[in-house]
Amino acid sequence: MQHHAASVINNDRQCFLHLQHVNISHKPSDQERHNEMIQNTLEKIEERLKKTESMSDENKSELLDLISTLRIEIANLSKTHNEQAESITGFTEVSTREAIRQEKNPELVKLSIAGLEKSVEGFETSHPTLVGIVNRICTMLSNLGI
Repeated sequence: MQHHAASVINNDRQCFLHLQHVNISHKPSDQERHNEMIQNTLEKIEERLKKTESMSDENKSELLDLISTLRIEIANLSKTHNEQAESITGFTEVSTREAIRQEKNPELVKLSIAGLEKSVEGFETSHPTLVGIVNRICTMLSNLGI
């Protein structure tokens, strides 16, 4: 019986060491790190929108729906155009922050939205849904920034 128990312990130890090795040896790829950063940024935007008191519940709900759709489109874009996906996400974050601030600077709102619009140029044919979502976000944020 002792021989069997020692064998089980030895096998468990080998499994543990193997699992440890697998866990240590897996490092996230650049693509995985970029995707995680993009998703974290989109989560920050959603949280900021949920907490803001500078817009109506209707506008907040519509903008959150657009951001949710943007999340899907950005995930698709990032498979082939990761840097552009990051830019679009970054400009979305900046534009949203500027448009929903209590004390808005109209010039910053305008500049950040212009950057967001520019970030999707060239994707009208390959990613028309993405461009449409970003244009709707820009229009909403522009109306909020007035």
